[in-house]
Amino acid sequence: MEILWTVIWVGVVLLAVIVIAWLVGIYNSLVKLKNNIKKAWSNIDVLLKQRHDELTKLMNSVKGYMKHEEGVLTKVTEARTAFMNAQSVGDKAKADNMMTSTLKSLFAVAENYPELKADRSFAQFQSRISEIEDQISDRREFYNDSVNTFNIRIEQIPDMFVARMLGYVARELFQADESDRADVEVKF
Repeated sequence: MEILWTVIWVGVVLLAVIVIAWLVGIYNSLVKLKNNIKKAWSNIDVLLKQRHDELTKLMNSVKGYMKHEEGVLTKVTEARTAFMNAQSVGDKAKADNMMTSTLKSLFAVAENYPELKADRSFAQFQSRISEIEDQISDRREFYNDSVNTFNIRIEQIPDMFVARMLGYVARELFQADESDRADVEVKF
């Protein structure tokens, strides 16, 4: 009889250890996913800061040429200010979308100024900002992949129960602005 109780107790303890190890595994994987999202956003944030710094230099080189384009320059300044004042990921994403569309306008207007297009510093800044835009695009994709993986995991059973205990909620994906989805009119 004592052997039976010993076997039962060993079985219960072994089952408890297995359940605890399983819950710890779920917890650790959810924490890893959550931190991947933070890392992905931080990578985007670094590039947005670099773009902001390069944009300041670009604006200084453009001001002399574009005296008649105050509206475009004002929009760029407003977009920079919106980004600097943004607190949440969603606000920064909106400010980033605003900046992207404003940069398109700036570079389109620059086409009307041959001497500006020929300016070496403007060309360097334009190239650098285009390079940063490509990097931001890549980082957005990684961010969205991380968020999507996290959101799926916290909605799947059994991870859902651990996620609810930890207070994890679905994260927002980085989405394009409506103006970026519109058809582009091409004229020759």
